[in-house]
Amino acid sequence: MKNRKRWILSIVILVILIGAAFFYSHQQQVKENAKQKAAQHPPLPVPALLKDTNPDPKVADFTLSAQQGKKSFVSGKMSTTYGYNGSYLGPVIRVKRGEQVNMIVKNKLKEVTTVHWHGLLVPGTADGGPHNQIAPGKTWKVSFMVNQPAATLWYHPHPMGKTGKQVYKGLAGLFYIDDQNSESLDIPNKYGKNDFPLVLQDRRFNKSGQLSYKLDMNDQMFGFQGTTELVNGAVKPQLKVKRGLVRLRILNGANGRTYHLHLSGKQTFTQIASDGGLLKSPVKLKNLTLSAGERAEILVDFSALESGGTLQLKNGKETLMYFKAKGKDNKQYRVPQKLATIDKIPVSEAVKTRTFVMKGMGPDVNINGKQMKMDRIDEKVKLNSVEIWNIKNASTSMGTKEMVHPFHIHGVQFQIISINGKTPPLNEQGWKDTVLVNPGETVKVIMRFPFKGIYMYHCHILEHEDLGMMGQYEVK
Repeated sequence: MKNRKRWILSIVILVILIGAAFFYSHQQQVKENAKQKAAQHPPLPVPALLKDTNPDPKVADFTLSAQQGKKSFVSGKMSTTYGYNGSYLGPVIRVKRGEQVNMIVKNKLKEVTTVHWHGLLVPGTADGGPHNQIAPGKTWKVSFMVNQPAATLWYHPHPMGKTGKQVYKGLAGLFYIDDQNSESLDIPNKYGKNDFPLVLQDRRFNKSGQLSYKLDMNDQMFGFQGTTELVNGAVKPQLKVKRGLVRLRILNGANGRTYHLHLSGKQTFTQIASDGGLLKSPVKLKNLTLSAGERAEILVDFSALESGGTLQLKNGKETLMYFKAKGKDNKQYRVPQKLATIDKIPVSEAVKTRTFVMKGMGPDVNINGKQMKMDRIDEKVKLNSVEIWNIKNASTSMGTKEMVHPFHIHGVQFQIISINGKTPPLNEQGWKDTVLVNPGETVKVIMRFPFKGIYMYHCHILEHEDLGMMGQYEVK
């Protein structure tokens, strides 16, 4: 009898031990699954705001350092990178219209670099193009007055023949301008709370997790196309948002990819700004195309999501990032039907019309039959004059791959008059500095030239730019 009781007790103890071991194993598996899920969807990194060290509200002093770094993108493996004031990408520079900006740029790299203020209206000596090169170990000090409407601009290197590589390794950041009008609008504007930057990029990694920038003929022909998508330097990140209206400032910071963006579930969103600032009125959309260098600000309403519900930002069929609803925003926004006043530049004021034809393939890409030369000025423009530029894409596509060319003009913000003779869509009727020109298209733009200096115009597929699809104009 005693032996039987002992036997039963032993069985009970064994069952308890097995159960405990199973429970512990299950809990460990749950934790491991949670870790793997978190690793799959890391929190969206939000760049820091660059500190203004000048207490004067009318003057801003900033310091940027282009430097080498290390960052883990995939599988916990470290890659060598470039960054501004950090290991990858750079801080957001935020200024107000009317401010005097004093910028100190330090080059801590082992190669020449520059910093181009993409979309900023500044004299040619401050533009940061190939002529403003900074040698290794040297410092560039530049000052300029901010005098343009509120906008989401960006900054990146622009050294001759090395732009693609340096942007690819991580040198890029956003540049915000605020003004009285933008601050008065009833739209989300709390940085990192309901107003978020999204820098879209694509990259390739080798087996050791290193960024790989080995160009083949396909990359030279169509621009670099990566196999891994990044948002703010993270792979498929997740952003927790309150159930309410959220503002997203999107930059296509890729070397060559064009993004065709939409939200999961065919949810609509509202575009409120393009490259050079706020649109005249909000535009409801379900799809948004951004070529390399273009920006857009959109408003997304998450109020219909249940707590814990998710929404995806997608490029075609691929998910770029996840939004997860957490909590409710008590603030109710009423987006105004008028966002900004945009005075059309009268066509009658144009004193000259120029034509720029982009053509060629791979190493033969060119504009008007010429490739970039630093010692040659291709066009001469009169200060404060108005001109019309016809921008044509005469490149030949191959098969299903289209030879697109995003055309960027330094030193101006322009207005699109027509695309193939037709009125541009509503979300393209604001201020622009980069425009997508599809094969066979002619885009007609009009602009005024507010500053003296030497400026670039080029295809913003960085591999095309580096191969010579760029020219120079001088404003005198």
